[in-house]
Amino acid sequence: MTHVTVYVTYAGTTGSRFDRDYYHNKHLPLVMASFARYGLLSVAAFYPAVPQPGTVAICECIFRDDSAIEASFTSPEVTAVMADVVQFTDIAPVRVRASQI
Repeated sequence: MTHVTVYVTYAGTTGSRFDRDYYHNKHLPLVMASFARYGLLSVAAFYPAVPQPGTVAICECIFRDDSAIEASFTSPEVTAVMADVVQFTDIAPVRVRASQI
């Protein structure tokens, strides 16, 4: 079975606001609850060991296939997911479709 990975990255400065606790405990469960019905299989968050300018966080989203990505990011639920971003950061997320595994 082929899965497709999308990385959502947050790049900022040492002064950028990013609430890891909210992201991990509220936002990622919202993403999973919103997009699992369309084919999102899992989400995982990664953070640098030491705070520094550059990448603040990376989210790995594994989807069933390309159609699952399209369905998720065009679903009615995407509005609530994107509106929640301001609750944990002032950094604009960047999505990158990475690979098939």
